[in-house]
Amino acid sequence: MLKGFLSTIGAYKIYERWLWHQVKGGKMPGHIAIILDGNRRWASNRSLDSQAGHLSGTERVNELLDWCLDLGVKCITLYSFSTENFNRAPDEVQEIMDIVEEKFKEILTDERIHSNEVHVKVIGRVELLPTTLQKLVHEVEEATQSYQQQFLTIALAYGGRAEIVDATKKIAEKVTKGELDIEEIDEAAFEKFLYTAHMSQPDPDLIIRTSGEERLSGFLLWQSAYSELYFLDMFWPDFRRIDLFRAIRTFQHRRRRFGR
Repeated sequence: MLKGFLSTIGAYKIYERWLWHQVKGGKMPGHIAIILDGNRRWASNRSLDSQAGHLSGTERVNELLDWCLDLGVKCITLYSFSTENFNRAPDEVQEIMDIVEEKFKEILTDERIHSNEVHVKVIGRVELLPTTLQKLVHEVEEATQSYQQQFLTIALAYGGRAEIVDATKKIAEKVTKGELDIEEIDEAAFEKFLYTAHMSQPDPDLIIRTSGEERLSGFLLWQSAYSELYFLDMFWPDFRRIDLFRAIRTFQHRRRRFGR
């Protein structure tokens, strides 16, 4: 049994290296966004509670960051918790918030973040998050706000429609105060009021969703207009480096015309 297991590991490593050689010479997506879906179903299939699924999903995010840093992907955006997710059972929402809080505590002292100068930002209606988590988010953002080498953006209490509404309100306020003329409002001006305005490349080249669902569920509705979409029939905790390589390989094989 051990021999077979080691043989499987060896075959996996060979396949991983083969995929790496396929993608490394091609155009790398500058911005990858991922809908982290399927933690609860992953846990349920293993007769585990939802917390185990969310913890496993968090560990996979840790690995994902390493993979993307190795690949030189400049921007990563992760859809972690939507505004609709607040409708889940209160105990589960609290579990998720506790896990996220621990993760942000780790980010504050994570050497990868600081040595690679990763700008960490939370997008969404942060005011809906627990007060302690809001404080941690502020501390992490303040500690990394000067970094510009990589961007790790985490969508929490996020909704794509909410983002567009919030941007519209900010623009309306500027117009009302006489700080912005209506004739100055175009797509470029509008984008400056979106949650992603801090990023060097707000629009994702590639959006990946796990769990077998084939929809965006409100994720980056404005920014995804010309994104390449890649759907995986696996739950997020099962996502591997080879799955990232496969998604990038598919991206590299597509012809992006941007409406031309």
